[in-house]
Amino acid sequence: MRDSIERRNGVGGRPVPQPTYGAAHRTPRRSLCRALHCCGPLLSLLCLFTSGCQSDGIGDPCVPEDEYRTQFGGYSKKEVNVESRSFQCESRLCLVNKFQGRVSCPYGQMDVAGGCRTPDGTIAIAVPVEPQLQTRPVGDAVYCSCRCAGDDPDAPYCECPNGFSCTDLVPYIASSDAQLAGSYCVKNGTEREPSDILDVPCDAATSSCGAP
Repeated sequence: MRDSIERRNGVGGRPVPQPTYGAAHRTPRRSLCRALHCCGPLLSLLCLFTSGCQSDGIGDPCVPEDEYRTQFGGYSKKEVNVESRSFQCESRLCLVNKFQGRVSCPYGQMDVAGGCRTPDGTIAIAVPVEPQLQTRPVGDAVYCSCRCAGDDPDAPYCECPNGFSCTDLVPYIASSDAQLAGSYCVKNGTEREPSDILDVPCDAATSSCGAP
């Protein structure tokens, strides 16, 4: 399976900064907990009770910038998409791992009058959109993550927090993919092969995937 790696020059007429790979792209920074640990037991104890201290936001929900494009019909369960400049994530990386449809429109639409809109609710989506799958909910597939391993020994990598495993997701395809190829922090127990994800679409009539 060839994974999909999305890059954008602009979304909805708004400029989106190009990925930069250097000090500004060290994703994420060294855990604050590790820094505090060396300073004494009192600070280490404080760290344990501070939200976000251990995870750098890994696992936080995110909506990919793709969803501001009115011609974007959604993702496929056969793809892995890495948004490497996400301003919603503390790690600056929004992972879309084998997910169908649009995060912001769980039941999809058969035509342009179906009700799907951009995440801010201002613009109607101009193409059909596949519904999400009950067997692959947003919480299992779309969230903030970070690159935890790769072929480049000099690249910055993160440490996955508790509840996540470092999982090989994006193969090296071409030289332009080197900064994104590798492994990412994935929620334990959620990694699936596309063939194992049953095609059971979300049903608006039963609200099987929450409120529309």
